[in-house]
Amino acid sequence: MRTATATRDDLFAPAMLQLVEDDEGGARYWPGFVDADIASAWFDALRASAGWKQARRPMYDRIVDVPRLLAGHAIDALPRGLPLADMLARVQAWLPAPYGSVGMNFYRDGHDSVAMHGDRMHARAAGHPIALVSLGAPRRMLIRRRADHRDVVAVDLDPGSLLAMSHAMQATHEHGIPKTRHAGPRISVVFRVRPG
Repeated sequence: MRTATATRDDLFAPAMLQLVEDDEGGARYWPGFVDADIASAWFDALRASAGWKQARRPMYDRIVDVPRLLAGHAIDALPRGLPLADMLARVQAWLPAPYGSVGMNFYRDGHDSVAMHGDRMHARAAGHPIALVSLGAPRRMLIRRRADHRDVVAVDLDPGSLLAMSHAMQATHEHGIPKTRHAGPRISVVFRVRPG
């Protein structure tokens, strides 16, 4: 497992951890994207009113529950009363991109997870990052090189943090949130650019 190092580009910017390198920025992590009070208020609002749904999917010869709750919106139809427009503005200040959708995952406890995967390349616009804001309890994300499953980076996604993953690394790396014995509720808010 590799160790990331923190860099600070200017006096007022939060420290950035470079997790994966590529020509489009790779995977970059800002642990202090927003302060604890803002992160807590965002979490409470989304937990209460995001319109969470339990999805189901085929797996082998049966239909199973997706191990987390889901919600999402088009950027041009963000609901009033949720902090998504404020969150988007803050994300775009750090990662300017024409985001077209926001997807949310609610990990209720350590049993909820997402398997190792890369975003579908045809459903994302080339050259633009995926931006993920973490709220609630910390959870560990694993990022693994597809060509060498021993090449793994682990990062604890803290509340109020921002993770950027390049379009290019979706072809070279997988990421996931494994199950764990003990974990509090967590929400990830993911901004994506759709192909035009």
